[in-house]
Amino acid sequence: MLAATAVTLPIYAALTVGLPGFALGATVLFVLAAAGGVVMNLGYHWNRRALPKPLVVIHALVAVVGFVLLVTATWSVRG
Repeated sequence: MLAATAVTLPIYAALTVGLPGFALGATVLFVLAAAGGVVMNLGYHWNRRALPKPLVVIHALVAVVGFVLLVTATWSVRG
């Protein structure tokens, strides 16, 4: 729930005021990571099946790259 809630803020910002390129890319990656989390939760966890390691690693890497892009976009904003 926290991840889904956190993804809505950059989506809202993108739709209302616009975002720099890196921040928009980070938003896309966060949405993809959230979708992977939903797949892991509903497809594996609820069915009490073991999570495939490649899916977990890809999910984590996509989220980390999204975070790095968001931090880069934040630091590159000139005030």
